[in-house]
Amino acid sequence: MSTSDIDVSPRETPAAVARADRPVHSAVATEERTWQDVLRDYLELTKPEISFLVTVSALAGFLLGSPDSVDLLILGVTLVGTALCAGGVGMLNHVIEERYDAQMKRTANRPIPDGRISASAARPVGITMVCVGVAIICPIVNPLTALLAMVTAVLYVYVYTPLKRTTKWNTVIGTIPGALPALGGYTAATGDLGAGGWAIFAILAFWQMPHFLSLAWMYRKDYARGNYAMLPVLEPGGTSTAVQMIGSTVLLCVASVTPFVYSTAGWLYLAVAAPLGIWFLWTTIDFARAKTGQAARRVLKASIVYIPVLVAAIGIDWLVA
Repeated sequence: MSTSDIDVSPRETPAAVARADRPVHSAVATEERTWQDVLRDYLELTKPEISFLVTVSALAGFLLGSPDSVDLLILGVTLVGTALCAGGVGMLNHVIEERYDAQMKRTANRPIPDGRISASAARPVGITMVCVGVAIICPIVNPLTALLAMVTAVLYVYVYTPLKRTTKWNTVIGTIPGALPALGGYTAATGDLGAGGWAIFAILAFWQMPHFLSLAWMYRKDYARGNYAMLPVLEPGGTSTAVQMIGSTVLLCVASVTPFVYSTAGWLYLAVAAPLGIWFLWTTIDFARAKTGQAARRVLKASIVYIPVLVAAIGIDWLVA
C-alpha cells in the first residue's frame, strides 16, 4: 500500500488519530534521555534535509558569482550563516505548526508534538540561530546578503507558513523565500543583484513546485487531517497538480539554461543541466499519466537528486573554466 493510500475510519477524529499514533513517554523514560537524544531532537527540528538543500543553493549562487576566484572566508561565512538561518527558520516552523503536526500521522512523532522538546524551549533557539546567521553575514560578507537572509526568514515564518492553511497558492508564494538563499549566495560573491543571481533564483523557484507538490500529493490525506490548504487536498482529482508540476518543470528547464546564456556557466554545465532537466520533466509527465503515490514519489526523488547534481555541474564547470 502506498503512502498516499493511508486513511482513517470516519469515526476517528484527527485528534484521536494523533493521540493513538503518538507513543507514550513515561517520566522515567524522559529522565533517562541523554544529551545526545536531546541534541538529536534539536537537529531534527532544524529540518536538516531542507537546510542542506538551502545551503547548497547558496553555494551554487556564490560560484556563479565568482568567475575568477573564490574568497574562502566569505564563502565559509555565507554557508554557515545560511545554514544557521535555514535551521532556525525550520525550528520556528515546527513551533508554529505544533498543533497541526500532532494531527498528522507523518508528523505526530516530531519532537515538539511528541512532547520530547517544548515549543517554549525551541522558540528562542530558533530565533537565536536566525539572528546569529544574519549577524555574521552582515559585517563579514555584506549587508545586502544579510538583508536577503532576514527577508527569507520573515517571509517563510510569517507569510508562507500561515498561508499553508488558507490558500492553495501557498506553494507558489513559498517559492520566493525558498529561492532567496540562492540569490543571497550570488550577492555574497558580487555585492549586487546581477543576471546570474536572478537566474539561480529562478531555477530554485521553479524547482520547488514539483518538489513540494509531489510531497503534498503523496500525503494529501494526512494534510487534510491537519487542515492544510494544499492543492492536492482542495483539488483531489490531480489534474491541476499535474499541470502545475509540468508547467513549473518546463520553466525550470528554460531557467537552467540561462546561466550559460549569461556566460556565468559554460558548456560543461549546459551538458549536464539540459538532460537533467529533461529527465526531471519526464517524471512529472509520468505523474500526469498515472497520478499515483508511486509516480509522485519518483518526482520527489528526481527533485532531491536535481539540485546537488546541478550544483556539482556548476562547481566542476567553474573549476575547469
